[in-house]
Amino acid sequence: MLSKEIINWYKKNKRDLPWRNTNDPYFIWLSEIILQQTRVEQGLPYYHKFIAKYKTVKKLAEANNDDVMKLWQGLGYYNRASNMLKTAREIVENYQSVFPKTYEELIKLTGIGPYTAAAISSFAYNESRAVVDGNVSRVLSRIFAIEEPINSSKGKNLFEKIANEILDKKNPGLNNQAIMELGALVCKPRQPLCDNCPVRLNCEAFKKNSVQDFPQKIKKNKPRNRFVNYFYIEQNNTIYIIQRTEKQIWKGLFELPNFDTESSLNEFEIINQIDFKNMFQKSETFQIKKTFSIKHQLTHQTIYANFFNLSSSKKIKLINESYMLVDIGDINKYAVSRLFDKFLNYLNLHSNKK
Repeated sequence: MLSKEIINWYKKNKRDLPWRNTNDPYFIWLSEIILQQTRVEQGLPYYHKFIAKYKTVKKLAEANNDDVMKLWQGLGYYNRASNMLKTAREIVENYQSVFPKTYEELIKLTGIGPYTAAAISSFAYNESRAVVDGNVSRVLSRIFAIEEPINSSKGKNLFEKIANEILDKKNPGLNNQAIMELGALVCKPRQPLCDNCPVRLNCEAFKKNSVQDFPQKIKKNKPRNRFVNYFYIEQNNTIYIIQRTEKQIWKGLFELPNFDTESSLNEFEIINQIDFKNMFQKSETFQIKKTFSIKHQLTHQTIYANFFNLSSSKKIKLINESYMLVDIGDINKYAVSRLFDKFLNYLNLHSNKK
């Protein structure tokens, strides 16, 4: 009964989104990867860009890694893009370019977890498997007034169990889409639209006037602070950049020479740092000026970034041979983080004022 009411509401109120008008697992998978940690409004243009350039999973599998990262630029959580490319290649090499049809097979693929596997199997193949994301957990926590935190292991198992119990086994894909949409449009994290909810009379939290008390969460540790110093070294219309290879944030993206310090430093303090002196092949006299500072918030860390313009009467050479000299006019061809992009926007604005 509960699922039927939500499905009826969905049919009348759902948003017209392109991945809902297909049962092609490639397009469904692409949308799910893009929408992880991303709002629909932000992800939609990226979805259109990807399906325009890579119309099939085979086309994506053949893509160059840097091209994919450039197309992804601005979405954040860049490991999603690199894993997406790995998954595409696995499907082409191991499944003859055909997506597996079952949850159990899908979950074996790189970058596909329980949520994404359930979404693809139910939306594309109508497999009876509940999809449990943040929207679904929030709806269920309020309907049943569940006090178990949604971000605990016990809570995740509990919400998955309940979602499968109330799932319409004949229409699992439709049921999953409906409850997710209810969470996105009505049962919102803040200021839920309870008067528009089709199941409010069955909602325990609504009956107790305690909707805002759900869902409950275990408080996470505060993000750690990082102080990063970037160096813009312009010589004959070229600058130094390097591609990140560490298994951390922004892997595969390009950035300026940089190092971390324990706090924000001024120009005099920076040039006296050992890390600064160890960047260059020989000791030189530099002209240095802090030009741009910004606070950049990530999930697990807060970055306080300072950008310094660095110049010298002699040619500046860096010790690390992995640094590349690229034409300033070509910098937009490289995939960069949103933080670096903000600096580039500052540079463009500054140069236009001259």
